[in-house]
Amino acid sequence: MESTDNFYISRNEPNKSCFLALREIILAAHSEIHETVKYGMPCFCFKNKAMCYLWKNKKTNEPYVLFVEGKLLEHPKLEQGDRKRMKVFRVNPNADIDIESLSVCLELALNLFLAGTIQTK
Repeated sequence: MESTDNFYISRNEPNKSCFLALREIILAAHSEIHETVKYGMPCFCFKNKAMCYLWKNKKTNEPYVLFVEGKLLEHPKLEQGDRKRMKVFRVNPNADIDIESLSVCLELALNLFLAGTIQTK
C-alpha cells in the first residue's frame, strides 16, 4: 500500500505546499476524519467511508478537492462538470486557499454523515 506521505513528497511546488495545506485543513475539520490512499490519491474518510479526495486537473495541473457525494452539496465554489455524483473544489496553488469556503464545503459534507444521509455502516 502506498504511503500517504509518498503522494505529497512526490509533488512539485507549488502543488506540494498546496496539497499539504489542504490535507491539514481537511483533517482539522473533524476528529473522526482519517487519511488513506485510494486509487493512488489521498482519500479522506469519515468513519471509514470516503468523503473527499485530493487530486489535480489533468490539463491545468492545479489541485482540487473532490467531494464524493458532491451531488448532495450546494455551494458556489463546487463544480460538477460532467460528473454525476462528485463535485470539485478547485484551488489555485499560487494564491491563498479560500479556507472559509472550503471549511463550509467540508461542514456540508460532514453533515451528510452526521445526519445519517450517508450511512457509515
